[in-house]
Amino acid sequence: MHDMEHAPDFDRTQTLPELHALLDGVQMKNGWAKPTPSMYPQPKQPFVPAHWRYAHAHAALHAAGRLVGTEWAERRNLIMANPVPGNHFPTVNSLVAAYQMVKAGETARSHRHMPNAMRIALDSKAQTYTIVEGVKVPMEPGDVLLTPNWCYHGHSNEADVDAYWIDILDSPTVHLLGPMFFEHHPQAVSTDGEVAPDSPMRVAYADYRPRLAAQPEMAPGVRTLALAPGVLPTFDRTAIELATGARWSPGRSTASEIFVVIEGQGRSQFDDCSFSWERGDIVAVPYWTAATHTSEGGDAVLLRMSDRPMLDKLGWLREESVVS
Repeated sequence: MHDMEHAPDFDRTQTLPELHALLDGVQMKNGWAKPTPSMYPQPKQPFVPAHWRYAHAHAALHAAGRLVGTEWAERRNLIMANPVPGNHFPTVNSLVAAYQMVKAGETARSHRHMPNAMRIALDSKAQTYTIVEGVKVPMEPGDVLLTPNWCYHGHSNEADVDAYWIDILDSPTVHLLGPMFFEHHPQAVSTDGEVAPDSPMRVAYADYRPRLAAQPEMAPGVRTLALAPGVLPTFDRTAIELATGARWSPGRSTASEIFVVIEGQGRSQFDDCSFSWERGDIVAVPYWTAATHTSEGGDAVLLRMSDRPMLDKLGWLREESVVS
């Protein structure tokens, strides 16, 4: 802390450098000669479009299963940090994505935290569960599992094969605003044994896939379906079907987005790069970034997570229409 007992004599200053020096002495910054502007005509983007392959994550996590013992396995995961200098955590500015693996017969202990979280199951068998407030919620491939903030949650893999999934959390937003809290459950895994396939914390792939296919087209060959809107207040989930060869250019938005490929393959094109993707891959689309997504070789299903709900509530959501 710093506090000057006596105010500097501003009346005696004869030049701007003298005034600036006195302002520095009282920890004030002038607003007329800022080194960088605080207002600018459109968003600045510190992050870049990025792509991560599930094949690489699967191989790395398989190796980690040999090298990272069960005493470390509370969360055996890989962080998809946006590849810009100095960044070690966020995938986009408000959200982080991570691949996670729990080995056959293994549990990940229960804890709770301020960030909201969700999971997207990639490879798992029956008797693989995420446990939310003591209830075992099945995790089957393509399922979306929700964990609202401050709910105790853990994971249990009672199957005979390792389970892989993707976590999405709003931890970067919590880091920015400050209200981070975390604590372990007093028991290693908090569950009373109840299994709830129809839990409101689960959006089963077997349920949302046919509902997605029945939606009207919002663009040629493109259908969308909101999944569990409003359950997590800071970010949403939208399933997107791209018919074979469909091209979707949604336009720039102030919302930050993470895409996960649920089925199929295709490509995402940006101004200065493009990524081919397939099942299980992750694509980061930072805010105010133009992108075109195209399916190749068959229909594709993507899940888009974005911070739209938070921006909309604050009056900060702006979307730019594409002129065809």
